[in-house]
Amino acid sequence: MKVDQDEKMMNIYWLRPAYQRTTTSRWRSINKNVTLTTAVLLFFFALVVSFLAFAGWIDLAKYSGVSYESAMKFFVRKPTSSPPPPPPEFPLNCTEWNQNKTCPNNYPLKYEPTNLDDPSSNTTCPDYFRWIHEDLRHWKGTGITREMLEGARRHAHFRLVILDGKVYVEKFKETIQTRGLFTMWGIVQLLRFYPGRLPDLELMFDCNDRPVIRAKDFGGPNAGPPPLFRYCSDWWNLDIVFPDWSFWGWAETNIRPWRNVLKDIKEGNKRSKWSDRVPYAYWKGNPHVAPWRGDLMRCNVTEKDDWNARLHVQDWIPERKNGFKKSNLGDQCTHRYKIYIEGWAWSVSEKYIFACDSPVLLMTPGFYDFFIRGMMPQRHYWPVKGNDKCRSLKFAVEYGNNHTKKAEAIGSAGSRFIHEDMKMEYVFDYIFHLFSEYSKLLKFRPTIPPNAIELCAEALACPANGIWRKFMEESLEKSSSFTNPCTLPPPYDPQALKAFNDEKFKLSQEVEKWENEYWDKLTKSH
Repeated sequence: MKVDQDEKMMNIYWLRPAYQRTTTSRWRSINKNVTLTTAVLLFFFALVVSFLAFAGWIDLAKYSGVSYESAMKFFVRKPTSSPPPPPPEFPLNCTEWNQNKTCPNNYPLKYEPTNLDDPSSNTTCPDYFRWIHEDLRHWKGTGITREMLEGARRHAHFRLVILDGKVYVEKFKETIQTRGLFTMWGIVQLLRFYPGRLPDLELMFDCNDRPVIRAKDFGGPNAGPPPLFRYCSDWWNLDIVFPDWSFWGWAETNIRPWRNVLKDIKEGNKRSKWSDRVPYAYWKGNPHVAPWRGDLMRCNVTEKDDWNARLHVQDWIPERKNGFKKSNLGDQCTHRYKIYIEGWAWSVSEKYIFACDSPVLLMTPGFYDFFIRGMMPQRHYWPVKGNDKCRSLKFAVEYGNNHTKKAEAIGSAGSRFIHEDMKMEYVFDYIFHLFSEYSKLLKFRPTIPPNAIELCAEALACPANGIWRKFMEESLEKSSSFTNPCTLPPPYDPQALKAFNDEKFKLSQEVEKWENEYWDKLTKSH
């Protein structure tokens, strides 16, 4: 019976043109009658409308904005265009790696986006990308020679080479935890995201915390400072800032790759409105990594004093033993205010703290990462004095609780900056443009060192296991990007840069003035 039904359906499908031919005359007759009926109805409708207009019961002027052309649009079928096919996916191929210990050769070395005609794909990068020009400004006049590059070797953990669309690494020394491993993993993902788009280059990378290329040692116009990439710098050093390893996961602390963390925090934000959150400043971290963090703990609530801060010690050893049950970042968006304070240098925690929809009370920083220079006090965060922490925190919370609309707006703007201007695609774009601009400065042809190995996803992920392997699989770019990188904005001209820094200083000074007035008034009242 089933066979008969299948045969019947197949006959209907294949014989459809013949079926249509035999029924054409009948349908023509029906269509003719339908057309005649429609015409008669439209004639009577027009007659009735004209009569009502003549009698003054309806005003056709109200509908004069609807032109004949506009009306006809309702009857014109718009051409349908099928969406572009998705780019092919290339999952990990550990079978081939385990057999040959060689990178697969099936991944494209070049891929052209499919929607270049879509105007939305030609976006301008967020404004903080302009700092790429500033970080590389020291080599604009001289370029980068091989001698300069080799000068950075004594600080570097590895040398990175991109040549003909492939990436190679020469390792010099081990890094803290798996910083080097996940930094290399991130660069491999960039090449999977934009295959064949990266220029040839050669660079040195230091995975330690603090910058080391002192500007005062290279003061002359032809001094030739060694170019060294790292996760942060400051105003006295020339190190080139680069997104930190944790964007692809920080396995030692169970912090997932960036795309997943943002989703977790976004869900956490939905659990409570800002106005319903605990009206204090919250911080959780390791106070032992730097003396200023230890000093922060003095601001915790006691029977004698309440500085409007709720501070918690994060001890990673018992947390690891308990499966990190109390360390989920999505569960830490519970207070109206979040505190950011640096560790030994900048802290990875900065981006997570900003993502919570709560205004960040930013303790006076000494270092900068790749994005914080694009944020503005009173717009994206609230500046807090590092040399008078407790009183400054107390004032910040008091001010916010008395100016709730402004406080909520600051929290929202800072969080939006993180979720929108620092989504993973923009992190890749930042590295893409940083590498592209850096490569233009090279005065030599990059070469593959004898001790270098080729890097690919398989070379890094297939030997890994446990949570390291899990995070690599989560952050694996299985296919190329649909779009081009965003368009890099031009560098600041001197006047615009000065105006930007002056505005930032002015807004910070304004907060300090309000704070001083608050404490003066409080002192006089007592």
